[in-house]
Amino acid sequence: MSIRKMIGLHPNAKANPALAEAAHHLMYCAKMSLSCADACQAEARGPEAMDLTQCIRLCLDCSDICEATSRLAIRQTGNDQPMLRELLELCARMCEACAAECERHEHEHCRLCAQICRECAADCRNAAVSLG
Repeated sequence: MSIRKMIGLHPNAKANPALAEAAHHLMYCAKMSLSCADACQAEARGPEAMDLTQCIRLCLDCSDICEATSRLAIRQTGNDQPMLRELLELCARMCEACAAECERHEHEHCRLCAQICRECAADCRNAAVSLG
């Protein structure tokens, strides 16, 4: 089962495929960027330690913002579209910043994080536009 289906089953659901897709990616991006931060912490202590402080910070910030935005995106009761639109736009910017930082590193976990962040940013922008 996917979050898209779960949203559609809500009694107050308003069909918005772009928002459902963003919620899906937001949930994954939150976990992927958290995992990347953890891997970067391990890399920073490894035998070929490098300064990954900024990467860790941006990944953690991205995870937190994606998590909060996903929680608001899946709520179907009531309406707070202006705030949700702002969060989606903020999240898109945060995902882009995280992706740009991850792309500076050659670790596979950073590459995967950058990829999901770029996808999430695009979905957040589409969802923000879909809110009118």
